[in-house]
Amino acid sequence: MPSYLEHTLLKPQVIEKRLFQLDLAANALQSSTLIVVPTGLGKTVIALIVLLARIDRGKALFLAPTRPLVEQHASFIRKALTDEEMVAFVTGETPSERRAEVWDRSRIIVSTPQSTENDLLSRRIDLKEVSLIIFDEAHRAVGNYAYVYIAERYSREARDPLVLGITASPGSQSNKIEEICANLGIEKIQIRTETDPDVRPFVFQREIEWIKVQVPEGLQRVKMSIEAVLKDRTNDFNRLGIIPTKIEAKTSKKELLDLQALLRSNAAQQPNATLFKGVSVLAEIFKLHHAIELAETQSGNSLTKYLLRLESEASSRSGSKAARRIMGDTRIKEAAESLKNLDIDHPKLAVTHKIIKQQLNEKPNSRIMVFTNFRDTASALLKFLESDHEIRASRFVGQSNRQDDKGLSQKKQATILKKFRNGEYNVIIATSVGEEGIDVPSNDLVLFYEPVPSEIRSIQRKGRTGRARAGKVVVLMARGTRDEAYYWISDRKEKTMQKRIRDLSGQAETIRYPIEQSKTARQIEITEIGQAVEEERDKVFVDLREREMGKLLEAEGLEVTLKRLEVADYIISDRIAIERKTAQDFVDSIIDPDRNLFGQISDLARTYERPLLILEGRDLFTRQVNPNSIRGAMASIAVDYSVPIIPTENQEDTVRLIAILAAREHKEGRIPKIHGHKTARTLKEQQEYLISAIPSVGPTVARNLLKYFETIENIMTASKDELEKVELVGPKIAERIRELVGESYKG
Repeated sequence: MPSYLEHTLLKPQVIEKRLFQLDLAANALQSSTLIVVPTGLGKTVIALIVLLARIDRGKALFLAPTRPLVEQHASFIRKALTDEEMVAFVTGETPSERRAEVWDRSRIIVSTPQSTENDLLSRRIDLKEVSLIIFDEAHRAVGNYAYVYIAERYSREARDPLVLGITASPGSQSNKIEEICANLGIEKIQIRTETDPDVRPFVFQREIEWIKVQVPEGLQRVKMSIEAVLKDRTNDFNRLGIIPTKIEAKTSKKELLDLQALLRSNAAQQPNATLFKGVSVLAEIFKLHHAIELAETQSGNSLTKYLLRLESEASSRSGSKAARRIMGDTRIKEAAESLKNLDIDHPKLAVTHKIIKQQLNEKPNSRIMVFTNFRDTASALLKFLESDHEIRASRFVGQSNRQDDKGLSQKKQATILKKFRNGEYNVIIATSVGEEGIDVPSNDLVLFYEPVPSEIRSIQRKGRTGRARAGKVVVLMARGTRDEAYYWISDRKEKTMQKRIRDLSGQAETIRYPIEQSKTARQIEITEIGQAVEEERDKVFVDLREREMGKLLEAEGLEVTLKRLEVADYIISDRIAIERKTAQDFVDSIIDPDRNLFGQISDLARTYERPLLILEGRDLFTRQVNPNSIRGAMASIAVDYSVPIIPTENQEDTVRLIAILAAREHKEGRIPKIHGHKTARTLKEQQEYLISAIPSVGPTVARNLLKYFETIENIMTASKDELEKVELVGPKIAERIRELVGESYKG
C-alpha cells in the first residue's frame, strides 16, 4: 500500500512517497544542484519537495521553456497545494502592466524564461526575495538563452539563493555539461537511471522497435539528379582554393556549418570577391543537401514543397543568388517534373498508417505521438491519415509563420494538448516543439518518422511514452540513407552521456562551477562595517528590440531599463540618444523604403540635442549596392541632419562606447529622459496604434483585428463572440474590448 508525502501546504494523499525522489531533494537542499532523471520519473515532484522546504524563506520561481509546459507545471502545483492562490503563472500573453502585481501577490511564480528576462530588464521585478529558482529543461542554459541571464542576475541579487536544474538529458559532451553548470551556478550533479535499484520499481517497460523501409526507385532517381548537381557545386567550391583541404559531397553538416562561419568571419575582416563567391556556393551546397535528405527520408510532397519555395525565392527580387543558380539548373527542373509524375510516395507514410492502425485496433483508447523533423512532412502525414476515420490526428508545430505554413500560437498548442489528453485527438504529429516536457500519462506509442542525431532530442522523444504504463517506441529508417547513420550517432551519444554524467557526479564534492561575475568596479563597494551596498549605477533606457544589447550593457555595469522607445534605440541622458545600425542593417535600410532610415534619423535629430548614429561592423561595402549610394546616405545623415556617425568594430565595442557615454553624462548629473514621438504616422499606422492602445491588445492582435474586421468601427461594434473568432483574441481580450467600448463613463 503506497504512503504519501505530508506537509502543511500539501493536500493529503496527493504525492506518493518515493525514496529516490526524497534523497535527490535532500541533496538539492544542501547546495545548488543539477538533477538528471529519466523522463516520467517525477522531476516535477522532486522540484516541488525542494520548493516546499524553501518557501518559508521567500518566493519560488519555477521556469519552463514554453507556455504549455508553464501551464502544466502550474496546474500540477496548484492541484497539490492546499492554497491554490499561492501559485501564479506568467507567459508572453500576460499583459505587461499586470506582471508586477502578479509577482507581488504570489509566493510561487511559474514563468517562461523570456517573460522573466523581459520583466527583469524592464525593472518590473527583482530577485532579492527569491529563495529558489527551478530551471526545467536545464540543458537549454547555454549561449544567450534567457536562463543564463536570469541565473547571473539571481546570483547577484538574491539574499539567500538556491538553484535547482532538472533535465532528462544534459548532453554527451563534458564541456557542455560544465557550461550548463557554470551558467546556472550549479555546484553538484545528482543522477538516477532506470537501472538504479531505488528507481527500477517505478519504471514502466518501454519496447523499442526499428523498422527499415526501402526508398522507391522514382525517388532514388530524383535524389541522384540532385546529387549530380551537388557534386558539381562541391567541385566549384574546391576550385576556388579558399581552404587547404577539399570538401566532399558527403562532408557532414557540422563541418559545413563550421566552414560557413569561418568564411563569413574572414569575409567580414578582409572582404574579397573569392570569399563572397565561396559563401554563395556553400549556400547552394546546404540547400542541395537538404533536398537530398527530403528525398531520402521524408516524402515526395515535402521535397516538392521545398523546391517550390526555392523557385519562389529565386524569382523574388530579394531572393538569393544560390536559389537562382539551383533553380536555373536543368537537372533540378527535370527532378521537379519527375516528382509530379511519381505514382508512389515514400513508404514511410504507409508504414506509419499501418503502425497507428494496428495500435488502435489493439488498444482503441491509445494516445500516439508521431515525431518528424519537418513541418511539410507533418502536413503530408496529416493529409495521408485523414481518410481513416478512426484516426483523429492533429499537427503540433512551433509558433513561427512561413510563407505557406502558419505556425501555432502557444495558446493553440495548449488547446491541442488538452484535446489530446481528453481523447478528442488520438494522434499528434509533432515537430521538435513536442519533444520537451509534454506530460500525457496515457501515451502508448511514440513513432520516430526519422531518427535524430541528437541524444537530447532522442531521449526527449522516447520519454513521451512509458510514463504511467508500459509503452512502445518505433523508429523508422530508410535503408542506406543518413537515417541509419543518425540512429547510431544518437545511440552512441546516449551511452556517452550516461558515462560522462556519472563521472562528473562522482566528482561532485570537489567540482565547483562559479558563475563568472561582471568585473566592473562600479557595481559593489564594501563599507567599513562589512555590509555590501549597491552603488548607484549609470542608467540607460534601451528599446525592447535591443534586448540582447541590454543584457550586455547591464553586464558592463549599467542600470538598464527596457522600454518601448518611439525614437532611438538607446537613451543615455536628457540630451543624448543613439540609433544603432549594424553595417548590414544600414545597407538594408537604404535599399528597403519600408525601413524608413531617414525618417528615423529625422526624428532623432528633431527630438534630442545630441543625437548619435552608431555604425557597427566593417562589412559596409560587401553587398551588391553601389558604394556611392552608401556614402551618399552617410553624407546626408552627417550634413543634412547634423547627426554624427561613430563607427564601432563589433557589438562589444558598441557596448563599451555606450558605457563611456553614460558615465560621462552621469558624472555631469544628467539622467536619461524619454521624450519625442515618431513623426506623423500613416493612416495604417494610426489605426494599428489606436487599437493596440486598448489594454491587453498589443500590435500583433491589433493587426489581426483590423485585417478581420477591416475598420475600427467594425471592431468597436463587434460582439464578444465575433471578437473571439480573431486569431490570438481569447475571452479575456474580447471581454476587455467590450468593457472599454460598452461601459458608461464614470467621470
